[in-house]
Amino acid sequence: MSKDYGDNPPLSYNKYLRVQDLINLQDCLSSPVHHDELLFITVHQAYELWFKQILHELDAAIMLLEEDRVPAATRALKRIVEIEKLLVNQIHILESMTPISFLVFRDQLNPASGFQSMQFREIEISSGLKDKNIVREFSTDEFAHERLKARMEKPSLAESFYGLLQRRGLNVLEILTHFEELYEEFQLTEAMLEYDEYFSLWRSHHIKMVERMVGAKRGTGGSEGIGYLKTTLDKKFFPELWEARTYLDITHGEGGCPFAH
Repeated sequence: MSKDYGDNPPLSYNKYLRVQDLINLQDCLSSPVHHDELLFITVHQAYELWFKQILHELDAAIMLLEEDRVPAATRALKRIVEIEKLLVNQIHILESMTPISFLVFRDQLNPASGFQSMQFREIEISSGLKDKNIVREFSTDEFAHERLKARMEKPSLAESFYGLLQRRGLNVLEILTHFEELYEEFQLTEAMLEYDEYFSLWRSHHIKMVERMVGAKRGTGGSEGIGYLKTTLDKKFFPELWEARTYLDITHGEGGCPFAH
């Protein structure tokens, strides 16, 4: 028998997660509605939710590094890596559409484009890719523009990391050379590198998915499509962490580690 709680019903799963609101957010534009458009919208809305979580963890990691709480910052970054693994796999759900099925509703997206994902750009900026040109691209979107400007003005993960090294009198090569003595810092650099690596993998998988769906067609926002996307493949949040591998050496002179100063 159900209880009568009057005007104060107990909290339910649906109410807590606002399921009713959530499932009403997928507005298809094709007419008649094409079966696969719901999939396209759902996948990209799910991406935006995960982007929100990544930003939440990035903000935490930056704050923790500013407070010299390295293990906690490392843990936040490892959580981001697990999210990235999910995002890489999620891309391939879109490949269950046939190319012709996607084309049926693709024109409805014009002139919108994934380039306009505000949160994706926030992730890039907060990780270390501070590009004023990208911010200017959002000048007609006041909400997005203000958020991106605020991100530009705050310390990025890269800046907070190098600030930490400076306070501790360390550099990346020294951490790699003496990873046992500097294990806390080494774990942090490995988590950062893995985060950077999986973001690059996401870019690569995204390009292949787009090419599989539309070939070399121009993007819905007027970009060169995969031509533009391929120019982003070499972007790195922490290039110094990658370059350090090139200069790493096992040689130790009389003064100890040759990279300590």
